Amino acid sequence: MSKVTAYVKECYVELKDKVSWPAWDELQSSVILVMIASLIIAVTIFVMDAGFQAIMNLFYKMLA
Repeated sequence: MSKVTAYVKECYVELKDKVSWPAWDELQSSVILVMIASLIIAVTIFVMDAGFQAIMNLFYKMLA
């Protein structure tokens, strides 16, 4: 049990003293960048899916 306690204490010290955390402004700009990138990727996938669906519907109508 003492090894687990030592591990938790070492993790706390490392997170508190050794990790460089981003500033609030840097964090906000990163979040905005990730949101915009996610939106662009989602729209791209939606357009590709809609296009593929239209092509498949046209193909199925040609077979029927």
